[in-house]
Amino acid sequence: MAAQGAKEKPGPQAWPTDLKEAARIQKELAGRVVSERLAGEPRTVAAVDSGFWGPPRRPTHMVTGVVLYRIADRTVLERRYAYGRVRVPYVPGYLSFREAPSVIEAVEKLSQRPDVFLIDGQGIAHPRFLGIAAHVGVVLDYPTIGCAKSRLVGQPAGELPPERGSHVDLVYGERVVGAVVRTRDRVKPLYVSIGNRITLAECIELVLALSPRYRLPEPARLAHRYVTELAKDPSIRRNTASL
Repeated sequence: MAAQGAKEKPGPQAWPTDLKEAARIQKELAGRVVSERLAGEPRTVAAVDSGFWGPPRRPTHMVTGVVLYRIADRTVLERRYAYGRVRVPYVPGYLSFREAPSVIEAVEKLSQRPDVFLIDGQGIAHPRFLGIAAHVGVVLDYPTIGCAKSRLVGQPAGELPPERGSHVDLVYGERVVGAVVRTRDRVKPLYVSIGNRITLAECIELVLALSPRYRLPEPARLAHRYVTELAKDPSIRRNTASL
């Protein structure tokens, strides 16, 4: 599922385990992030999430699920997944080098192209402005939104009102890198940022539109539930055991 007009994708060398090289790649790819309006009203969203199993502090295997969701009637159109061994340990700020290869493998199995990808993680709200949503967005050359449950960098530009729909800028240094968004009254906010090829205003609008009842956008909730089921599936665990 390659995007039309996509740039050449970074090859295997784009997934290093050396942190110095990883930081260099992040800085390079961050320069390719584009903030631009979507070509039209989004009709479909593909939400992505990953799950792990193995020792609690150092899981050995992972599965990534993607749920293609039609916005108008809140229908799941398609679900796909990819699984494998965890090749890179978790290091704050370098999440994409552990998860993005599996994310890309899963989303490329979709038979239909979504208008936007919604990824559980940061977009440009990142120390080097390339969280997993931005990394995946650049590699696929596709619109992506980072929607994280916790803050990695930055400070809110002001006090966030308690009502649903409230949002304030998230500022890192002198740069607006995202927004703190309240999706339910008096419930912890989400941290929303551009991944690629979308504007922050569109990110906020879409996240709120997809969150009519719960803190998380509905496609993200469904992706999380799907991944939780996959991670417990005995057949998947058997298949990954020999990897």
